[in-house]
Amino acid sequence: MTDAGRKPPLVVHVIYSLDTGGLENGLVNLINHTPPGRYRHAIVCLTRSGAFARRITAPDVEIHELDKRPGHDLKVYYRLWRVLARLRPAIIHTRNLTTLELQLVAILIPGARRIHGEHGRDIQDLEGTSKKYNRLRKLIRPLVHRYIAVSEDLARWLEATIDVPRDKIRQIYGGVCQESFYPAGGPRGNPFPDVPGLDGSFVIGTVGRLAAVKNQVFLVNAFAALCRSDPALRENLFLLLVGDGSLRAELEERIAELGVGDRVLITGTRDDIPDLLRLMDVFVLPSLNEGISNTLLEAMATGLPVVATAVGGNPELVENGANGLLVPVGDEKALAAALHRLYLDADLRRSMGEDSLRRIRRTFNWPRAVADYLAVYDEVLAPSGRRAINQG
Repeated sequence: MTDAGRKPPLVVHVIYSLDTGGLENGLVNLINHTPPGRYRHAIVCLTRSGAFARRITAPDVEIHELDKRPGHDLKVYYRLWRVLARLRPAIIHTRNLTTLELQLVAILIPGARRIHGEHGRDIQDLEGTSKKYNRLRKLIRPLVHRYIAVSEDLARWLEATIDVPRDKIRQIYGGVCQESFYPAGGPRGNPFPDVPGLDGSFVIGTVGRLAAVKNQVFLVNAFAALCRSDPALRENLFLLLVGDGSLRAELEERIAELGVGDRVLITGTRDDIPDLLRLMDVFVLPSLNEGISNTLLEAMATGLPVVATAVGGNPELVENGANGLLVPVGDEKALAAALHRLYLDADLRRSMGEDSLRRIRRTFNWPRAVADYLAVYDEVLAPSGRRAINQG
């Protein structure tokens, strides 16, 4: 209870689902790290909840599922309105394109402040140039009191393309749980003792759902090219793909076609990600686009040198030549060359890993990120903030 005997303000987070993903990971950490007495939280899933619901440790967090059908489901608007009307939130916080139009329901809740978060662009519109999607964004824009962008790249896009005034945009980086993600302190363990070729190898790895936007096939192709370049080198390399998803069958087929099945392991979904990162020598993020990648931050917190595609928010995390290497999307020769360079130079790997750690400890921690989110909530609820919003 507050000093006045009232409950803290309620924030309702409207998301597509609460399944595995960076957006969901960030939401769970925000909720779990909110100091008691500051804000209460509830989650509305447009479809269903998922695995990340079990990670919520904060008390009394309601999770609602709207069971949206594929395509246009007009009844979902009514179901959302009923939930919001009962909860009577102080703030309604939608995220990404899939929930943006639900701001049309949020305006029906008396007194509620409205926030929209951009965590990354839609797979069908990686550059954010779709006229159809941007018309929708501009239509909804006057209804949103504040935008939160997870990267400067997204903040600039909101301002330049969607015409959001810069004073309505707040850019907030996520954080990393450094109690879980930290460098290996000694000889690395091997959770896959029955996998031949993994022990003693130079392990190149990535973590993420197996989906087109994550572009693991690009990494597999570059890895195979590196193996073909030198038969002796091939026996010292191993590729670890951590995750599962719709692309798995295609990846397995491609791995077999390239003849590297004995040097690649797809782990499926795992709950020991920190241990698997400590098994790696180099982390690769081959995505077609990113907001701010949680797995990239986690790899940096593990003290790994990183190789990432030069897209989205990746250049905000990876300074080429300092804590990692940036490569163009689709340039398999460039990716293979970057991996070969790091394989040959242990001192470079060490210095890059140390630089990654410094960046994480300076900027990307959850207490700082949560404080920034709560400051935006405070701002839109403050009497001065309400006056500015109502006049804007």
